Amino acid sequence: MMNWSACAAVERDPERVSGAWVFRGTRVPVAALFENLEDGIAVGEFVQLFPGVTLDQVRSALEHVAQSALAA
Repeated sequence: MMNWSACAAVERDPERVSGAWVFRGTRVPVAALFENLEDGIAVGEFVQLFPGVTLDQVRSALEHVAQSALAA
């Protein structure tokens, strides 16, 4: 399980979206990014599909995953 607590681009609130990690200030789950990437959606298209999520947030989340993978 990924530890998202150190990524400033995301947040979790047990009262919203069943406590899932979401992009800060939105109700868009971080998992939606990876599901869309698996389906071949480009990052720029993801940002267009999910208003409120910024390109910087997506980049930050992807960087967090990369850094976590390197640390493991």
